[in-house]
Amino acid sequence: MNAEAVNPASPGPVTPASAGAVPSAGARKKSRPRIDLRRLGRAALLGSASRGRLPDAIGHVVEAHRAHHPDADLDPLRRAYVLAESSHRGQMRKSGEPYITHPLAVTLILAELGAETTTLTASLLHDTVEDTDVTLDQVGEQFGAEVRYLVDGVTKLEKVDYGAAAEPETFRKMLLATGNDVRVMSIKLADRLHNMRTLGVMRREKQERIAKVTRDVLIPLAERLGVQALKSELEDLVFAVMHPEEYEHTRELIDQNAARADDPLAEVAEDVRKVLREADINAEVLIRPRHFVSLHRVSRKRDPLRGADFGRLLVLVQEDADCYAVLGELHTCMTPVVSEFKDFIAVPKFNLYQSLHTAVARPSDGQVVEVLIRTHQMHKVAEAGVVALGNPYATPAEEQTAGDGERVDPTRPGWLSRLLDWQRGAPDPDTFWSTLREDLAQDREITVFRPDGGTLGLPEGATCVDAAYAQYGEDAHACMGARVNGRLATMSTVLRDGDGVQLLMGQDPASEPSSDWLEHAHTPAARIAIQRRLAARPAPADTEAPAADTEAPAADTGDRTHPGGPADEAPAHAPRPAARESADVLVDPPGATVRLAGCCTPVPPDPITGFAVRGGVVTVHRAECGAVDRMKGAGRPEVGVRWGDGTECRVTLLAESFGRPHLLADLTEAMALEGAEIVSATVEPPDRQRVRHTYTVLLPDAARLPALMRAMRDVAGVYDVSRSQPQPTGA
Repeated sequence: MNAEAVNPASPGPVTPASAGAVPSAGARKKSRPRIDLRRLGRAALLGSASRGRLPDAIGHVVEAHRAHHPDADLDPLRRAYVLAESSHRGQMRKSGEPYITHPLAVTLILAELGAETTTLTASLLHDTVEDTDVTLDQVGEQFGAEVRYLVDGVTKLEKVDYGAAAEPETFRKMLLATGNDVRVMSIKLADRLHNMRTLGVMRREKQERIAKVTRDVLIPLAERLGVQALKSELEDLVFAVMHPEEYEHTRELIDQNAARADDPLAEVAEDVRKVLREADINAEVLIRPRHFVSLHRVSRKRDPLRGADFGRLLVLVQEDADCYAVLGELHTCMTPVVSEFKDFIAVPKFNLYQSLHTAVARPSDGQVVEVLIRTHQMHKVAEAGVVALGNPYATPAEEQTAGDGERVDPTRPGWLSRLLDWQRGAPDPDTFWSTLREDLAQDREITVFRPDGGTLGLPEGATCVDAAYAQYGEDAHACMGARVNGRLATMSTVLRDGDGVQLLMGQDPASEPSSDWLEHAHTPAARIAIQRRLAARPAPADTEAPAADTEAPAADTGDRTHPGGPADEAPAHAPRPAARESADVLVDPPGATVRLAGCCTPVPPDPITGFAVRGGVVTVHRAECGAVDRMKGAGRPEVGVRWGDGTECRVTLLAESFGRPHLLADLTEAMALEGAEIVSATVEPPDRQRVRHTYTVLLPDAARLPALMRAMRDVAGVYDVSRSQPQPTGA
């Protein structure tokens, strides 16, 4: 039950007035009178609720709703209020107010943002199923499937059923519901905003716990959904709880600025109005004060703050073309700061945000004033994000049916699709919860381009590993390398916005990712897929080998090599061949598990010898391998081994070539035609147009090895192919 919030009029860390925008000495629009929730609480009990007449208590909601949707049918709101008020009757908030004041306040927040009637109806009912005897079936019967879905989406899971996992599992459920209808998250954000506004009399530790979840999860979600009005106020409320001293210092700075005799923002705003009037451009110029967190960030960069730092100018016009006309006039008639220019109209942000950003210098003292230029519709979307789209599931307008899916389809933006994809693979609530916070902390996206003309949206800092799993899912285990902007690149290469990425894929469905890829995976989808595949490796062959390595004085399998060897020259992400039992080697005594050493990759008819390691495993080396002398010097007894009748072999080959287009495809095709199964492959970055390849292959017949090496040398551009050589003694 969400009855823990307190009276907004009670003293607390933040009052609604203190969490709003920074006051300015300049002219501003008259704001809507603040709602008296105590009065609304009394109206909830005493107001008229007769059939066909709107109850007095929702008058403010109706007024705000009519401002955005003048023709809306208000009957669902009336019926929803009657059900909510009767269901919550007798329930009180911690402040002593009737509980109905909470859904009313949440609904008013959404109404002022421009939410359509279905969202407001669900908002009035959002706590009924969770806190009263009303059932989802009753909601569906009275208000339809859409409202039922929205109410179900924001209903918490019971702690009695889920215990400590209730909170993460509730968010998982909510995200899944948001994947089908983003209005679920709109209601949740408004719900949290009102609870944060009324957090004052809770225990300090509970305030901090709620504030941390708001900071780590809900504020990033508000940013991604473009609901800046909610995000900004939530940031300020969290700031007041988590950093009360800095908050009070910022408040003092605001008060000091408000007492100034002059206001640089007001003076520059008047200059801008004059420039635009003379250019005959119809525009509205407003002063947009910075909110607390924004001003705090600026103060950490610039100390002391100047008057122009306390806000920005907002220029609103009618058409897109007018935005550029305004920009041209400002840059012509005033002194622009060119480095501050950004065009988010031509290239909108992933959260629907569109605007032109620029800055001009004040002639008298050089103070820099930031200017935002956008249309009225852009401003509506910038403030309310997906809420401003009305019902996003109605038939789309023509202009919304083409283009980039992440901007056209707000009902399922790309970041949300990726989040839903990886969360299904999260093995437990704790992993989901920690990974969700980490994913949401990556608040900037980049776009990279595939060879087929498609795009991949990735968080800033993503690597080729992330691109592989974003494009191919778990099939990315078979990725052998990548080209970035036409050049060979390691899988650890960090991608930049606008890069072209071609992923080089192997054909073996049983391929395994390198454990090193985990270090380079930036996205949860990649990390979870890699971890699941690595965890599924067979235990006997893969868990005992590392223990054997720790006992040996040097590497006695291929998992460690010596300085100067071929494996040392390979990049850190190179997949190591998985050790395996071999039926082609006979050992004395019979029955022991056999592993072919990766450091020298023996194949028939190489002379071989073996050594016993922990767990009864026998590692087999070529007789001239440098590890053999070290093992003997450490007193390790040799084990008799010999090749059996089978001739299947596994070998590591080194190929050196000149770089050219399609070389890797031609080389792997030639190897496949010779019957070679590529187990793992590494392609190093080119050095003076020369490229080094390392392949571990499985051949059904050792006699095919010479033919395979000849076929590889015959590929145009390849000038040398050799086997991985054992290390010399004492290396």
